[in-house]
Amino acid sequence: MVDLPKLDQMLTALAAYVVELRRLGSVSREAFLADADKIGSSKYHFIVAIETCIGIAHHVIASEGYRFPRDNADAFSVLVEHGRLPEASEASLRAMARFRNRLVHVYWDVDDERVYEYLQDALGDLDDFHDHARGWIS
Repeated sequence: MVDLPKLDQMLTALAAYVVELRRLGSVSREAFLADADKIGSSKYHFIVAIETCIGIAHHVIASEGYRFPRDNADAFSVLVEHGRLPEASEASLRAMARFRNRLVHVYWDVDDERVYEYLQDALGDLDDFHDHARGWIS
């Protein structure tokens, strides 16, 4: 059974991370790329936000006895298979898991412009995941 207080706590943290990512992405591309602190903070907040989504996915999968995912990206596919997430969100969430892997494991070779692009284009995916997962509580 899903631990609803734990899920609520994780979703609250996710929402706070997304707020911070929005703040970091609110500057121009030039201002962002010229500010090492904004770049580093963005990378960190992406890691913890995406890791939170992955943690939520794994918690639900384990709690409900769904098949074991092959990797973190596959965890989102498992949730799609069981109707927990819409099929339309699968590709973007899988891409986010891969982006997190790059930030964590190939951190020396992450294009800062790509980080800015994610700030502009990918936060809605985190919002959508949050909203779907929040619905699992009610």
